[in-house]
Amino acid sequence: MTSLPVFGTSHLGSVPHTEPGPVCERLIASLDIPAWPQLPRRSFLESMYIQYSHGLPALMVDMDQGKVRFDTTGDPTSALEAFYERYLAQDVASFALREDYAAGFFAMLQALQPSSDCWVKGQITGPISFGLTVTDQNLRASLYHDVLAEVIVQNTAMRARWQVRQLRGRRPNVVLFVDEPYMASFGSAFISLSREQAIRMLDEVFAAIHEEHALAGVHCCGNTDWSVLLETAVDILSFDAWSHLETLALFPLELRYFLDRGGVVAWGIVPNDDTIFCVTPEQIAKRLWDGLELISRKASARGVYLPVEALTARSLITPSCGLGPSTTEVADQVFRTLPPTAHILRQMTGGVQTPTTGL
Repeated sequence: MTSLPVFGTSHLGSVPHTEPGPVCERLIASLDIPAWPQLPRRSFLESMYIQYSHGLPALMVDMDQGKVRFDTTGDPTSALEAFYERYLAQDVASFALREDYAAGFFAMLQALQPSSDCWVKGQITGPISFGLTVTDQNLRASLYHDVLAEVIVQNTAMRARWQVRQLRGRRPNVVLFVDEPYMASFGSAFISLSREQAIRMLDEVFAAIHEEHALAGVHCCGNTDWSVLLETAVDILSFDAWSHLETLALFPLELRYFLDRGGVVAWGIVPNDDTIFCVTPEQIAKRLWDGLELISRKASARGVYLPVEALTARSLITPSCGLGPSTTEVADQVFRTLPPTAHILRQMTGGVQTPTTGL
């Protein structure tokens, strides 16, 4: 597996565009690790809580109301048996994405030129966020149904495996991010989920990604207890560093262990709103560099050796979060800003390569 570039550029997935072809070409041309574009404005089916859900037992999609939910009023036995028949047979092909749910995925496959050393990124909605968002007919989160929770985790794992296999057909080095926005509420009164449960669910998905010899990432767009995610088997921690960079400084020992085992941090340092028109690549690079120095100082004050060099050697940069809610003008400016920001940061570090994480 080729090494990740220091401050390699990527993005989270969603974009405000509606046609996948041109944006795929743009992403491939401008980013070190292009990700296939999710197009939520193209169709309701491309919502992150719909996109990977087709085929789930007892799931109902209401196109007229723009809603998705589980219906547990009937007998789901036959649907569950059909699902587990596919799952237990490890029938990865039966968990394929559909083009009407993920037009950007198939457009990216067509646009990518085969390469022996380049990277590509996929993404999938994590089981915790999906299970807390998609409810049953009584508005009870599906994550709190034992049977449905297991199905959601297993569906996520299998669809992740299928994605990796398709992407590897175009580029040998694949990263697959698990998007978990709801982890920002972990530990609050709104989520009845233990630390052990969260880690087990995520690790099952990460294990599936590793089984396909890809790197596993996790993205949380808000502040959370980062020690939970750092304790999982994830390879890349991705978060909104524009708004929450200093929060990572609260977990210096966990971060040190994560880096020591080969972990990489994807700093979401490029703003994903109109702020992007008010800042320069130089200012963004300085903001990140100042943040890395802050983390290093605070770690040292707590007796943890975490030099800036250790952080920069294992860093990627991305937009702060997905670009789906933004305008095309904002998104285009973000994609223009990422490469020069990375160039400045590489000049500051000497441009060494990030060692490949151990799989």
